Amino acid sequence: MGALVVAAGGGFATPAQARVTVSAPVEFPTHCIPPAIAGIPPIDGTTKAEITVDNAVPKVGDTVTVTYTVVEAAASNPVDLALPADIMTPTGTVVVAGAQTASVSVSGPKRNDPVPGKGVFPSFSMTGTFTVTAPGEITLSPGDYNIHTSYLVELDTPCTVTNPPAPVSQTIIAMDDDGGGQVNERAIRLGAASGKAGASVEVTGSKFSAGADITLAGRAGDRQTADTTTVRADDSGGFSGRLTVNDPATTGIVAYEGAAWDAAKGAGPQAYTVTTGGGGVPDNSQRLDASVRAGTLSMIQAGDAVQMSEVDFGRGGASRGSLQTVTVEDYRGGPAGWSLTGKVTDFTGPGGATIGASALAWTPVCATKKGSPSTCAAGSQGPVGSAGATLASTPNGTLTGGEFTVDARLALSVPAYTAPGAYSGVLTLTLT
Repeated sequence: MGALVVAAGGGFATPAQARVTVSAPVEFPTHCIPPAIAGIPPIDGTTKAEITVDNAVPKVGDTVTVTYTVVEAAASNPVDLALPADIMTPTGTVVVAGAQTASVSVSGPKRNDPVPGKGVFPSFSMTGTFTVTAPGEITLSPGDYNIHTSYLVELDTPCTVTNPPAPVSQTIIAMDDDGGGQVNERAIRLGAASGKAGASVEVTGSKFSAGADITLAGRAGDRQTADTTTVRADDSGGFSGRLTVNDPATTGIVAYEGAAWDAAKGAGPQAYTVTTGGGGVPDNSQRLDASVRAGTLSMIQAGDAVQMSEVDFGRGGASRGSLQTVTVEDYRGGPAGWSLTGKVTDFTGPGGATIGASALAWTPVCATKKGSPSTCAAGSQGPVGSAGATLASTPNGTLTGGEFTVDARLALSVPAYTAPGAYSGVLTLTLT
């Protein structure tokens, strides 16, 4: 969080009305980052996708299987080398909104037709599950996706929705639980939908029993693997832990209370795919392993004071200035974007005179450093006020991060007969 002193001189359907909407393909702009080895810039194109479910009229407490099919990907094979069959592993997310909100991890099998050099990627499907926790209309939209290829080298092509959320592709109607029993609202989310054997994945959970011991475990179909660890839920029933996944047959990850998996006291499975690491080491060869360490999200201000222009007594008008440049550095390397917001106090002057916080407006500007995985979007032009407004942000994605420069033109609307003297307010910036 940062502070800047700014000085001015001068309804849903009931069961009886329930309707089922058939899924439909949707198109949305997508930003894809080809592997560095391809030596080509990011691709801004259009993805055509469709979301389908196994149950369009579930009850609260039911588990719904979601299938995310990319009919036409925005990206294509980034290299001249033809790719053989069955080397492509897709992962992604489905955005759940309406009566409940969630981000569902989905993954697909390692299966594809051959892809010519620089040819388009074939259609592919990914599946995952979520538990219905509230009655009403629930919408499903395509989210970000990643195309992982395992041929000679391991390569990723992450594609993010340019203006999230994407259009709704499937709507379902959730009914009340007729049994009247306790609904299991436990939920988990994975920090990644895939990884090499031996890699760890972050697992966060909510709505578990406060203080309970939680088992995190891999699943291979209907059986549990030997990959397990234990974490403890906090006083709110939430937790965060990491599970190391070694079993290449893993298809999902669960979390549960008690000695064994129980759907009534657990959450998941969330889809997870173990990608291959290129096979064994040939004779007379050495495998070289390297790692990239994740960093932090931070910001740096060029200064902590702005001197704005004078306004004449009796005339009033706009007292103008420029925000001290803010540099945002996102070196976390995960799927989360960021948001930079600001709010301002009233401007106080001589003898207790004030100019209200709502009189300050800004015109944000945001620039992205070349090579950054994320693209910065400036906030809307308009008043800042005491409630605050967004200065800049980046969206969630398969891989996010980079360096960004944020500025804004400031204008304080001063009434014509405001008492002469110096006025000051404090603009506080918060990065999350």
